[in-house]
Amino acid sequence: MKFRHLISCVLVVVALLFSNALYAQKKKVLVFSKTSGFYHKSIPLGIAAIQKLGAENKFDVDSTTDSTRFTTANLKQYAAVIFLSTTGNVLSDEEQKSFEQYIQSGGGFVGVHAATDTEYDWPWYGKLVGAYFLKHPEQQVATLKVINRKTIATRDLPAIWSRKDEWYNFKDINPDIKVLIEIDESTYKGGVNGTHHPMAWYHNYDGGRAFYTELGHVDESYSDPLYLKHLLGGIQYAMGRKAME
Repeated sequence: MKFRHLISCVLVVVALLFSNALYAQKKKVLVFSKTSGFYHKSIPLGIAAIQKLGAENKFDVDSTTDSTRFTTANLKQYAAVIFLSTTGNVLSDEEQKSFEQYIQSGGGFVGVHAATDTEYDWPWYGKLVGAYFLKHPEQQVATLKVINRKTIATRDLPAIWSRKDEWYNFKDINPDIKVLIEIDESTYKGGVNGTHHPMAWYHNYDGGRAFYTELGHVDESYSDPLYLKHLLGGIQYAMGRKAME
């Protein structure tokens, strides 16, 4: 019985490695930007910027607001799915199941900005994206602390990064996330998450890979070389093309 159990465990590990390798070979991502709440006017700029990143880094980019494309058969073609400032409930129950299966089969997820303001009634998604949006103060300049500069999503960033954006406070933060960037609440007004207020993170989740960056509300993000290198690193990790560290 012990031998059979060992064989079963080995087969599971081999299957997971094989599925992850398959996704890593794929060279296409899907940018999903459906909203049923607030619409961020920076979304078209974000799509264009990701398309440019794809052209420069040898991966194709599809974009859609059509949630019916979340089927098991269709999602198989993508190495990662990017939720670009989605808001509200954007997937039906059946579409949610297809996306869960996609991640469980080794797929990748990237959440940008309002991806945390999405699907509050879907606990699996909340753990995938890593937290839920709570509220935000007015846009203002604040200081970010890049606490891990050894990753492909942060190695080009300064240790102390001052920039203007819309700074989210979070609730239901998944304790398993690996935080890359925190915000210094003493440098702006309206922060409520305390000393360790995460702004970007990644983690392995339910068979797949997930990266989230809170940055990306303001239009200027999508012409900012530092931000784009940060976003590209997260995409490459989610695609399985590069290890995060």
